[in-house]
Formats: sequence, structure tokens, C-alpha cells
Amino acid sequence: MPSVPVTVPSSQGRPRDSHSPVPYDGAVTSTASSTDTRQGQGVEEQRPSWQQRLRRFGYAAGPADDVRDRLVPAYTEPSPRLWAAIGLRPGAAARVVRWSAWGGPLLITLLAGLTRFWHLGSPKAVIFDETYYAKDAWALIHRGYEVNWAKNANDLILQSGGDVKIPSDAAYVVHPPVGKYVIGLGEWMFGFTPFGWRFMTAVLGTLSVLMLCRIGRRLFRSTFLGCLAGALMAVDGLHFVMSRTALLDQVLMFFVLAAFGCLVIDRDKVRERLAAALPEDDDGIVRPDAEVARNTRLGLRPWRLAAGLMLGLALGTKWNGLYILVAFGLMTVVWDVGSRRVAGARRPYLAVLKHDVGWAFLSTVPVAVATYLVSWIGWFRSATDGKGGYYRNWATANGRTSEWSWLFPDWWRSLWHYETQVYDFHVGLHSPHPYQSNPWSWIVTGRPVSYFYESPLPGKDGCPTDAGGKCAREVLALGTPLLWWAAAFAVLYVLWRWLFRRDWRAGAIVCGIAAGYLPWFLYQERTIFFFYAVVFLPFLCLAVAMMIGAVLGPPGSTERRRVMGAATAGVLVLLIAWNFIYFWPIYTGQAIPVDSWRSRMWLDTWV
Repeated sequence: MPSVPVTVPSSQGRPRDSHSPVPYDGAVTSTASSTDTRQGQGVEEQRPSWQQRLRRFGYAAGPADDVRDRLVPAYTEPSPRLWAAIGLRPGAAARVVRWSAWGGPLLITLLAGLTRFWHLGSPKAVIFDETYYAKDAWALIHRGYEVNWAKNANDLILQSGGDVKIPSDAAYVVHPPVGKYVIGLGEWMFGFTPFGWRFMTAVLGTLSVLMLCRIGRRLFRSTFLGCLAGALMAVDGLHFVMSRTALLDQVLMFFVLAAFGCLVIDRDKVRERLAAALPEDDDGIVRPDAEVARNTRLGLRPWRLAAGLMLGLALGTKWNGLYILVAFGLMTVVWDVGSRRVAGARRPYLAVLKHDVGWAFLSTVPVAVATYLVSWIGWFRSATDGKGGYYRNWATANGRTSEWSWLFPDWWRSLWHYETQVYDFHVGLHSPHPYQSNPWSWIVTGRPVSYFYESPLPGKDGCPTDAGGKCAREVLALGTPLLWWAAAFAVLYVLWRWLFRRDWRAGAIVCGIAAGYLPWFLYQERTIFFFYAVVFLPFLCLAVAMMIGAVLGPPGSTERRRVMGAATAGVLVLLIAWNFIYFWPIYTGQAIPVDSWRSRMWLDTWV
């Protein structure tokens, strides 16, 4: 009798209780054992010893089932009891479910957009690092390179409505141009004004909420949890303030999240192709097949190319996008290994090395590098006689500095020299700043950054006439405290879920957090700020949404358990929303009495 492959699948694809808020549990398809040719052995005997050891920490592997359900899990739907309770007939309920996939995210995005564009031009000032990026953006879209501005340029810009002469003297800047081009697009449409230079960050901040809703929905296979993740980011103070300020980090966050979303879609498309290629048995059930899993070519993967483009734009905004490029590149390869393993490959790493690794590299790294180089097109086209971009004439002025110089064009050698100078600046930046912070404090919002502060007198700039003294008017880049403190616990939860339940979703979230957060621990002596954390904020929101899904209760829970879970989760979400509303005045620069301002300074380090 021939040996028959025996599957040890995760419980992802098992039919779920339709009223469960958690679409499928955590046994990860990318790491669970899928095939074994030994005949006559039970699942428990086939399980590797590490799985047996992990069981004491909560590891679980589900019963064998149709591998197609594990490769392409279904989206969960609310229980029929819910529709019956609110009086909806099955047909109407089906339409609600269908429309909610986009309707829910769009409603949350509308709320995020309304709050972010509300009085976007206020304060009418050049706040914090807008003094660099707003002017650099204006110069880029007009001259192709950044310039040195006069010391009183900010006042002239505000007084004249942006009608100022642009200098021609090139400036030494330490960030690539993409983010400044994005900011400049808003200035080109709406003028060289606070509204103009903040417009595009508000647009990207709003769209990032929509993206997170849809990414969370695809990740968790749950419209509810996806919308919850987006709603949490919509009411986060740091994301809100960054959406209303012309800084580069919000632009970087958008491209990083877009790249992650592209890779999640690519993962789903690949698994759909593998599921379609696998044979069915006589009962119509799809089983793993070693030959199909090992030899199937996955064809063109446009979503991974799109991810490479987004990562190139991220790298062209700020250099820390390089860490994310590496992390996401490794993550997508690990996902390919998991997909082929679930499909039945006995040596999935070898199969991926043969069919996927090369294309994964070509789809991301060269595309990202090419995108980065193209972003310097304005600098390349500027004059090389000393009247163009900074260091544009370096190779011409310094001649052939080595016997190999002839191999590289002048523009390449000039750019390379510029980049080495920028790198030396970044690693050597130790100038003290009153709002700098150590990354250890970021996760608990230990030291937020004050972008703007004024003390208007009663009756002026919004200060009530009966204030009894000066008011405080501040824009504070502070994450919604209850959300970030909940995220500190959620990070521990997703780490446990990834390490001991082998949940690929938790692993993806951990990867996003680690790629945006951990590199800063290499530069703890450098001058760094809390608002850099906005880059991994979407993944913190996904972690909190996943934790709340667990609080709501696993499939099969009793009604009492579900009521308790829903009450706990609902209270937490409402408290986070209240916390955002409470801090609204210091996110938007509204004038409030000093006592009201002090009541919002919960920690001494926030002042």
C-alpha cells in the first residue's frame, strides 16, 4: 500500500462560529508541519518535539481538513442571531455584510478626514520642523533642489501669503527629496501657506486610515477588526498631529503601510494560485501535494512590484526606510515558505530558493533603488557649474580621484559623495534638544514633542475673556495615552501569539513594529524624537485590535463569556475615544486656560 501524505494543519481554515469576532485562531500556516510520508502514525507522533514543548505555553494545532481553507481562509460574518435581534431579513443582512467591507472603512475614513482638515491652516505659523520642509518643498518644485533662505523668511512668507522670491544658493540638506516633493504638491495646488504645506500630509493621514481598515480586514479576515484598527489610528493623537504638520515622518509612514498592504495582498494571491493548482480527491477535498507545492511557478506578482515601488518611495523620504525594506523583504520570503509548506512541499525552503527568492529580490530591492535614484531627478538636472544642487558639481571640481573613476559617471560620484556626507551627519548628530527622547520611553509616550506654544492674553487668539489670566495654546505631538498604554500590553500579546501559537498575523505585526522601532536603539546617543514612532503606529493599532478580538472571546465561548468580553472591549475603546477628545485642545492649538492645560499634563515629562 503506498504511503499517503498526512496533514497536520493549523486551525485557520476550520469553520468558525459565525458570531465570533476572531475570524480564525492562531496556528500559523507558514510554520505548521504540513506533510509526513510515514504511514500508520498518528498526528501526535508526527508532531516535532518543539511543538510538544510549546503546548504547555498554549500552542495548538487543529484537526486535518481541506487545505484550500487553510491557504485561503474565508471572511467571517456576523451571527444570524444578530440580524434577527435587530430585525433584518437574510437578504438585507447579506447586503449589509457585502457593503460593510467598503462602507465601514469609508465611514471611518470620513471621520478621520473631517477631523484632520478642520482648521488645517491653524495655527497660522511655521511650527517646529516645518521651517525646513515647507521651504525645501517650495524650492524643490520650483528649482529642483533645496536652497538657503534668509533668517526672516518665515515671517516674510506668512506676511505675504507666500509671495516671496526663491533664493538660488544651494542648501545642504540631510533627507532625500520624496517627502518634500509630496509636501510641495500641496503647496503647488494651494499656495505657499500653512494650509498648502499641510494639505498633503492631511491627505496621506486620512488615506492611511482607509488603508489600515482594509489591511486589517484582510489580515484578520474580519471587517469588524479591520475597521477597529483603522478607528484606533483615527483617534490617535500622534497620528492626528502628524497629519496636520508638514513633516516627513507621516509621509514615510504612509509608504511603509502601503508596502505592507501590497505584500499582504500578494500573499493572498499566491495562496489562491497554490490552492487552485492542488488536486481534489474523490470527495472533492483539496489535499496537499508535494509535487505541485514544490514545482508550481507563481507567475507575475504585480503586488510585490508595487511593494518595491512603495519601499523605494519610503527610502526616498527618509533613510530609515532601508531597515523596513530589509525586514519586509525577509517577511515576504518567509510567507512564501509557509505557503509552499501548507501546500505540501517537503522541503519548502529549497522550493522557495529555487522559484521565489530571486524574483522576490528583483521585485523589491532593484525597484526600490531605482525609485530612490529617480527621486533625485531635479538634483541631477541642475547645473554642474556650481549653480545647481548642493555637491552637484563635486565630481567635476574634484576630477578623477582614483584610477577607477572612469567607471562611474560624474552624477553618480557626486551623489555618492553627497550621501556619504549625509550618513556622517546622521550618525554624528548629538546636539542636545529639549524635546529629544530615548526610544525606551516611546511606547509609553514618555516625552512628546511640543510643536507650537503661545500664551495669548484674555480676549485674544481664542483665549476666553473671563480666563482670569493668560491662556495656553499648544500643539503637542502626543499619542493618545490610553491607546499607547494598551498597545504596550498588546505588543506582549502579539509576541506570545507569534512565538507560542505560531500565528502568522501576529508575526507580521511584530515585523512591522520591529522594523520601525528597533533600529533606533542602535542610535540611543543620537538626537531622536518620539514622533519618529508614527512609522510603526499602524502596527500598534493592529496589535491592539488583535488583542481586543481575543478579549471579545474565542469561537465557542458561552454567552456569558461573550457579554463580559464585549463589555470589557467596549469600555476600553470608549475610553480611548474619550481620551482623544479630552486632549483635542492641545492637539489642535486651541487656547485654553492655563489650569485646563495643566490638567492635561499627566506626566511631568510632558511639559
